[in-house]
Amino acid sequence: MLSLFFAVFLLLPVGTVIAEGCSWQIIVSLWENPVYRGGLINSFLLAILTTLLVFVLALPLALLSDRYDFRGKGLWNAMILAPMILPPFVGALGFQQIFGYYGVLNTIITAWGGCRIDFLGGDGKFFAVALIEALHLYPILYLNLAAALANCDPALNEAARNLGASVWRRFFTITLPLIRPGILAGGSLVLIWSFTELGTPLMFGFTRVTPVQVFDGLSELESNPMPYALVLVMMIVSSLLYLAGRLLTGGSGASAVKGASTSVAQQLTGIKAYLPGIFFGAVTIMAILPHIALLLIAFSQDYYGTILPGSWTLANFQNALGDKLVVPSIFNSLRYSLTATLLAVTAGTLCAVLVVRWKVRGAVLFDLLSMLPLAIPGIVMAFGFLGMTVKFSWASAIFDPVNSPLWLLAGAYAIRRIPYVVRSVASGLEQTPVVLEEAALSVGASRQRVFFKILAPLLTANLLIGGLFAFSFSMLEVSDSLVLVQKSAFYPITKAIFELSQVLGAGGVTASAFGVWTMVFMAATLGAASAILGKKLGALFRF
Repeated sequence: MLSLFFAVFLLLPVGTVIAEGCSWQIIVSLWENPVYRGGLINSFLLAILTTLLVFVLALPLALLSDRYDFRGKGLWNAMILAPMILPPFVGALGFQQIFGYYGVLNTIITAWGGCRIDFLGGDGKFFAVALIEALHLYPILYLNLAAALANCDPALNEAARNLGASVWRRFFTITLPLIRPGILAGGSLVLIWSFTELGTPLMFGFTRVTPVQVFDGLSELESNPMPYALVLVMMIVSSLLYLAGRLLTGGSGASAVKGASTSVAQQLTGIKAYLPGIFFGAVTIMAILPHIALLLIAFSQDYYGTILPGSWTLANFQNALGDKLVVPSIFNSLRYSLTATLLAVTAGTLCAVLVVRWKVRGAVLFDLLSMLPLAIPGIVMAFGFLGMTVKFSWASAIFDPVNSPLWLLAGAYAIRRIPYVVRSVASGLEQTPVVLEEAALSVGASRQRVFFKILAPLLTANLLIGGLFAFSFSMLEVSDSLVLVQKSAFYPITKAIFELSQVLGAGGVTASAFGVWTMVFMAATLGAASAILGKKLGALFRF
């Protein structure tokens, strides 16, 4: 059954993309087309800029948290995941309110006697997309860097300091090489994520990137092979980035000092005790500004050309609930996500047990397949699923994207979230003593009985975490939702928000009010996960 799951929901969609787009002539003509070539270049430049911004934000925070004890450290470490409670494409609504032509920043500029600046016009959209994605993704790199720094032996830095090495020399010759695995693991994930992001540039109307060009080519699947070629190129680039990250992360210096004496944070006193917290607070506030703006829009009655709304109302939430798209989309997302969670937890748990505990022949293949979705962009998978239903009549009968998209959406969501389940369960298995299972097996218990009677109760927290992540990220999935659902009656939450945001007049306000619900939901999920896993939460966002 596990083989069938991976074959239908991973290998077949990917194989469809490869079969339809793998033509040297098509790829050459794609590169010769200035529009498509420009889209690929813009996507790659966007990914590089986003990753650099993420590095600039995350590295100082991780170093401060590792080296110093300061006022409010526990609070700021708990707040580190706050930017992730809102998908960046929803946060784009708040971002536009801040940087739009009649937004908050321009209102302040004109109040000081300046002229309005079109921050989001022309190339401004490029930098806006990079900035909002960086503000959303920097916690991923931070978690990886924090884990890498925790593995560094402080005696090495202390010895270098005693020999007269400066702070910067110690950083570049000792700390930086040791945390390289964390940089590569988190940085590779951010690079792939931002290279293939569809929702954010789509919301900003920045069409000169490959994901949006693929989205615009959905109507030509049966007659034009170019969209397949675009998707294939995206998949190849993302896979190469993933493999490079895996290869460079292996054999790291950090692992060589694992288990050494743990670092002792320096206690700061006086005014210095507040400085790191101020920096943490500044970055966090900057990251959640789109969330704050979204809240203000949702509660506003008149928010145009002012710093704060001119008047307040709850009518936007009433209008959102009364909209024909909103309530059905909530129930649709619940159906899709609950089914996806069941699939992901079942397949992911079985995969982790086969790899970590039972170690059956071929288990390494399942391990590879379970991690492969990290290397394959969401839009590639979504495009592959849609192509699969177009090319195979049996697939269109079972996974009908027009009239019955439940299993199509559930399978697409599940395969994207299975790495989180596998990581969570594998982590629990590695910490669970094997002697209990060996004792049960020695008295004749079957493997299945051992799992349900011994392993499952011991892995409750890990199963809960994997299920929480699978469910919450499925509820707010963007690429699959935008690509695979065609009728409004079957819209999930993110598709409904996107469609509402495109409606002139009150559409953006209604979308913002609906987006607040998604923000509260994601905050509750990440809060519960953080409370259960603590510092181990970062393991779910690493290769």
